[in-house]
Order: sequence, then structure tokens, then C-alpha cells
Amino acid sequence: MGGHREEHGQCQRIMRLVSQSSRYLVLVRTRVLATAKAEMTEPMEYRAVGGSDLEVSALSLGTATFGGTTDFYRAWGQSDVAEATRLVDIAMEAGVTMVDTADSYSNGRAEEILGKAIAGRRDRLVISTKASFRTGPNPDDIGSSRKHLVAACEASLRRLGTDRIDLWSMHGFDSLTPIEETLAALDELVRSGKVRYVGCSNFSGWHLMKSLAVAERHRWPRYIAHQAYYSLVSRDYEWELMPLAVDQHIGTVVWSPLAGGQLSGKMGRDMPPPAGTRVATLGTRPGLSTERFYDLVDVLRAIAKETGHSVPQIALAWVLRRPTVSTLVIGARNEAQLHDSLGAVNVVLSQEHITRLDDASAVTPAYPYWHQRTIFGERNPPPV
Repeated sequence: MGGHREEHGQCQRIMRLVSQSSRYLVLVRTRVLATAKAEMTEPMEYRAVGGSDLEVSALSLGTATFGGTTDFYRAWGQSDVAEATRLVDIAMEAGVTMVDTADSYSNGRAEEILGKAIAGRRDRLVISTKASFRTGPNPDDIGSSRKHLVAACEASLRRLGTDRIDLWSMHGFDSLTPIEETLAALDELVRSGKVRYVGCSNFSGWHLMKSLAVAERHRWPRYIAHQAYYSLVSRDYEWELMPLAVDQHIGTVVWSPLAGGQLSGKMGRDMPPPAGTRVATLGTRPGLSTERFYDLVDVLRAIAKETGHSVPQIALAWVLRRPTVSTLVIGARNEAQLHDSLGAVNVVLSQEHITRLDDASAVTPAYPYWHQRTIFGERNPPPV
């Protein structure tokens, strides 16, 4: 009788081991398949924003193409909720964790569309938005005053369908509002839990440095990020703002790293921008002269051919490797554009490639930077 019980117990133990082994094999197979799929492309890189503990993907999804309710933004794109949702899907599948928008994009419609596109998965994303640009006809519908900022924050939260903004940036410097008033309002919103971190955008060096000093004096939240225009077409950011960011541990959130579509690979010495593109509609941004721009495109095309990547991927990869850069905001009119831009994380540029791009895009800095780098360059090394 006891022998039968012992034999029965052994059988049960064997069955449990078989069951556990089967589950283990299924788990291992699942992990192997997932690993194999992941190894098809390089994984997304994640970086801290400046000296803060906020971590974001090296590529962020921009939403200026969402909505298209004005002539200006219609030239960028007209993604509705369905298309925006698909773009968010693709970005998240690639490891993107930050989405950037602004209350002025298509008069707030971009925020509304984004809020619907991320419904049910908001906690998996870092939401970055901006305020201070004009959003209405009234005198207080612009700027960085307390009155405007408090109202703008509440409106953005409502449109986004969330209870907090992870990174809220002043879209531009308001010279008519005291810096103390702006930072005190931001402190109030951070303490309330409606804003996690604050940043700025399109500031001059003294705008940012004075703001940091005032924040430190009053123990108010300091700007952790500067959202700035930076690309191979325009490297002005390197002259003063990048050294400031290095010194003060400010993360650079790069907007328009393809120079408003100029580095899309669709235009160059032998081809004008195609009809219907943003460049064809809105023109080019300040930067290189026409001939220097064509020379740069020639170099980009050559490196793209040598490496097996696209022109936009090479241009984005160059910016990704610059000092202080936390993330690049990449926008897309359609899925194909987004897939191509996301491929920039797979690009490995050699030092020889970087030197060629540096040389093709270099310009003489404005005063006093050319003086600092030449006459007294021994004591003023460039940041890169």
C-alpha cells in the first residue's frame, strides 16, 4: 500500500517537472524570438535630460504635423487622430518614450489629437509641451506671465487628457514679463503636481543664464532642457548655447534636426524641393548659403551611399552624437518618413565621416565667438 503511494507521488513529481520544463521552454522560445526580432535593428538609446533624473529616448516624436488647421501648419502635415495614433504606435514599437507638442500647434488641435492618440497608454510616455506663444486674440493670450501660464497649463492638460505634463517649456523668452514672475508661476505649477520638469526654448544665452541664477536664488525649479534649433544647416547653437549647456548641465532637445525638411534628401544641386513639401511651401530656414548647402548635400549623399543609409539618417546621426543632446524631435507626415527617421539609431558614423560633415557645414562664427576661437583660442576651446 505504502509502495503504491510512493510510486504515485513520484509520478506526480515527474508530471510537475515536465509541466515546469514545458513552461520554461515556451518562455525561453518567447525570449529568443523577442531577442531575434530586437536584434534586427539597434535598440533605442535612452539619455538623461541634462543633470536631471528624467530619462527619454534619443529620438522623440514631434506633433507639429498633427491637425494642420492653419496654412502654416498645413504645410507641415495634416494627420488626423487615426493617422496620429498609427504614428504613435510605430514610435512606441521602436522604443520612443517622449512625444513633443505645443499649445500653439494648429491652435491647440495638435494637443487634442495627441491626447486621443495616447489614450490608455499615457503612463508609458513622457509628454513634452510648450507655452508662451499667442493662442488667442486677447492681450493675455500670449507670454510668460502668471496669468497666461496658469491658464495655458490648465488648457493643455485638458486637451491632452492628462493630469500632469512631464516637461513643460517656455516656447520663447518673454522680455515684457519679469523672469521672477515666470519662474514663480512655474514653481507653483510644479508644487501642485501639474508639471514635473520645466524647460525653455529659443532662448539667448543671457536669457537662460539669468533664469538659472534667479531660480537658484529663490530655490525655484531650474530649466533642465533647452529646446533649440540645431542641424548641419545651422550650427549657431554651438557658439554660446552649447557651452552654456555643458557648463550648467542643460539637456538639448533639438527641434528641426533636418532643417525644416531641407535635409530630407529630396532637394539638392540637381533637384528643387518637390511641390507640396514644406520647403516648397514655406521656403528654407536661415543657415548655409545656397552653394554651401548644395556642397553639404553632396557630402551627405556620398556618405549615405557608402554606409547604406538614407540622407536623413546620416544627418540625424550626426546631430545625435553632438555634446549635450538629450533627444531629437522628429516629425513625420506619414509612416514611411517616420520609419526612415527612426533608422538613424542604427547609423554608425566613422570619425572620417564626421570630419567630412563638420567641414562641409562649418561657417565663421559671429563676433565675439570668432575672436574667442582665433585670437584667444588657446583659452576658449570650442565645445566640439
